[in-house]
Amino acid sequence: MQKKLIALALLASAGFAAASHAADDVIRLGNLKFAHYGAVSYIKEIAPKCGIKVDEKVFAKGPDVMQGILAGELDVGTTASEAAISGRANGAPIYVVAGFAKGGARLVAGKDSGIKSVKDLKGKKVGVTRGGIHEVLLDAELGQNGLSAKDVTIVYLAFADLNQALLGKNIDAMMQSEPQSSQAINKGFGVEVMKPYDTPIGEPYRTMVMTEKFYNEKRPLAEKFMRCFLEATKTFIDKPEVAEKYVREVIFKNQISKEDFYDAIGNSPYAYDITAEHIQITTDTMAKYGTGKMAKPPVAKDWVKTDLLEQAKKSMNLK
Repeated sequence: MQKKLIALALLASAGFAAASHAADDVIRLGNLKFAHYGAVSYIKEIAPKCGIKVDEKVFAKGPDVMQGILAGELDVGTTASEAAISGRANGAPIYVVAGFAKGGARLVAGKDSGIKSVKDLKGKKVGVTRGGIHEVLLDAELGQNGLSAKDVTIVYLAFADLNQALLGKNIDAMMQSEPQSSQAINKGFGVEVMKPYDTPIGEPYRTMVMTEKFYNEKRPLAEKFMRCFLEATKTFIDKPEVAEKYVREVIFKNQISKEDFYDAIGNSPYAYDITAEHIQITTDTMAKYGTGKMAKPPVAKDWVKTDLLEQAKKSMNLK
């Protein structure tokens, strides 16, 4: 009887250890709900053939992903560079390991607002989401056009609420993401003023970050995840019909049209590269305009680590 109990105890212990090990192999991913974040979401669909398990949590905005990382709830997160930079500046233990899209911003004015340039924003209400790259781009555009945040009324709203505010004429213009800016134009209540890519930042790259712990202590798993990310992204670049179907039907539940999708991705193409130089320029721009409330601006070369990306690209013969 005693031998039987010992055997059962050993079996239970082995089962617990296996379950614990399996739990350790689940990669906890924080992501956002935008068209250009779709390839990252797709990772979980192909994860089994990559030999990994991915648990995706979707957040409303980048700073929320950073909070998830600070709380120890995530291993990998995707966000605009501004949130990653602010997060690192304020103690988030993260490395930028890849980019996954570029662009993804548009200054859109109300149809009857008469706004045709950045200078026309003077005295107007401009909507933007706090804590995103769009806020940095708005500050930079105002600055290089001789204006500041004092010359306009900044209205901070969630990405999901900006279009409704423009439609209801509660704001005159908005610095919006994709596919929402394309939707506003295609539905006829918004007109494009510009794509804000003429600042020193250029086209802003979205960043994939890993926690230092995951990067340093779970290297084999991090390598598998990076290869899976590249496979998902390459699929979306090479097969736009797969990307369209997944983003429209799975992520947005058919709430965006085919036209919205292709217009959005035309302004926010999928990518995977990132450079320390780009992150440094973005950091310097944020510091110049006081965006992001950084305790101490981080030095990009200290926390942009692209070795996993380069290794994965080499193994997959990607340039």
